[in-house]
Amino acid sequence: MDLTQINRPTLQPTNPPVRLVAYQPEMPGNLGAMIRLGACFGAPVHVVEPCGFAFSAKALRRSAMDYARRADVSRHDGWAEFQAERPPGRLVLLSTKGSEPVWSFAFRPGDYVVMGRETAGLGEEVWTADDAAPVTIPICSGERSLNVASAAAIALAEASRQLASVALNTADHSP
Repeated sequence: MDLTQINRPTLQPTNPPVRLVAYQPEMPGNLGAMIRLGACFGAPVHVVEPCGFAFSAKALRRSAMDYARRADVSRHDGWAEFQAERPPGRLVLLSTKGSEPVWSFAFRPGDYVVMGRETAGLGEEVWTADDAAPVTIPICSGERSLNVASAAAIALAEASRQLASVALNTADHSP
């Protein structure tokens, strides 16, 4: 089989797209992977400081490769600044403490998928700002959690699947 001949579907980002929030990321590799996800899914990425590393163009080049130039990345000095500057949209917290499986949750265009710190998860200030039931990715009993960038990929893929389905169903029923 010639793999270059496979037709790959392309994602047409929703308008406005689902957005990704990296709350106080601690590892540049994970943030780089989330920036790459944002570029590939057409999802703006919001980085809420402080980071556990020096947030710089050099760090992004190393961890996000050339995707950092193509991604829509916004940097916020803290949670309060992010809250004050963000356009409307629900905050959807992704956590091991979530109550609803991510694939049962009904995503809407403009939602913000909020990812916590690698070692400590989401801060109390984030939990009190939640606009929807926190969602989770069910995993095998006894396991702690997925890598934060892997979890972000699953959530963005599910949100994109749902919203593409909504767009297709709307188009199919138009007069």
